[in-house]
Amino acid sequence: MQIKILGGGGGIGNSAVLVRDGPTSVLMDYGVSPGKTLVHPMHVRPRDVTAFITTHAHLDHVGYAPYLYIDGSMPHYATKPTIELAEVLLNDLLKINGDRLPFGEEEVKRFIKHSVHVKYNEEFSIDGVKAELLNAGHIPGSAMVYLKGSKRVIYTGDINHIPTRLLEPASYDLPEADVIVSECTYALQDHRKRIEEETRLVDFSREITDGGGAVLIPSFAVGRAQEVAEIFYSHKFDRRVYMDGMAIAVNEILLNNQEFVKDPDVLARALDYVSYIDNWAERRRAVREPAAIISPAGMLVGGASVFYSRKISGNEKNGIAIVSYQVEGTPGRQLEEENSLPFNGGMKVKARTEKFELSSHSGRSQLLEMFKRVSGSPKVILVHGERENCQAFALELNNMGLDAVCADLGGEYDL
Repeated sequence: MQIKILGGGGGIGNSAVLVRDGPTSVLMDYGVSPGKTLVHPMHVRPRDVTAFITTHAHLDHVGYAPYLYIDGSMPHYATKPTIELAEVLLNDLLKINGDRLPFGEEEVKRFIKHSVHVKYNEEFSIDGVKAELLNAGHIPGSAMVYLKGSKRVIYTGDINHIPTRLLEPASYDLPEADVIVSECTYALQDHRKRIEEETRLVDFSREITDGGGAVLIPSFAVGRAQEVAEIFYSHKFDRRVYMDGMAIAVNEILLNNQEFVKDPDVLARALDYVSYIDNWAERRRAVREPAAIISPAGMLVGGASVFYSRKISGNEKNGIAIVSYQVEGTPGRQLEEENSLPFNGGMKVKARTEKFELSSHSGRSQLLEMFKRVSGSPKVILVHGERENCQAFALELNNMGLDAVCADLGGEYDL
């Protein structure tokens, strides 16, 4: 068996992992990274892929998948919400970046046509290799992949062991494996306590709106937007809360896949509590109100949040709440590090900006706990982490007695 890292090696984004076991090749994820340029994974010939598995519907894991279906027809396995969400996100990606992508709507349709719904803990077969999807706790429908061929492989995708209002966490107890391909986004950083961050977010929003300002919460359309809505609802925030953009389409999918969320009734009430925006007149009015606005995209690379950030950033009575990870090279990362946005040659932000840790990734303590509990002595291949963090965490796992390596892009590992 051989594992090749086609994306996500030594960095965050455009995740892709190829497992070859004799004549069978299983590709797990095939994403694209946001930013000034779209970074895609390494090329793989579709005819060389036996089956494709998607761990979850974020674009850095599924955004380049339609490329495989230009002339490919391999089966695609994922949970039902992952397939439905991927279709929405991919069509939105085409609207924003269609001229920079080598595929179009027809390839998205082919990708969805070849998709097979798989439930958690339901074993299926890929030419003699057994496969299983396990709850990853990251977003609704997110999964780890467990492959059992000549060797046993776990690919975590993006994983979260911390309970959230929206989701049950991933289990620490992984099945026995010969190799674990694991994300390490926050390998050197622990998150603040979630309930404290929720309270900080609501208090910040109350302070801004009590002063007559509007607060923008740029949020990933899948998962983060709905969780923020639940937070405001549960804390009885008494100003208007708006939701805009693709998050509204995502709401319907999640309500139709209730077995993949923690408390469907609370989610339904929270989504009924918010006000929805669907035209430009309402957007222009919302930025003039003392209100909270939940809007994709979470890194300010597109969607209605770009409009809101332009309008809100120039007034010191307004606020921007960063509640998502900001990839290097995105406007959100520039806002976080430089307090400016890439408009008009560089716009200095006058609005109050605060960061709130509502991550859907495990922090350092959770990752360490997972690896302390692993059975046997699996090889560990670390992906989806900034290079310095990845290398430092690999060294730490080696000191614990595990055989760990920070993956290089294009790296090949024989088992």
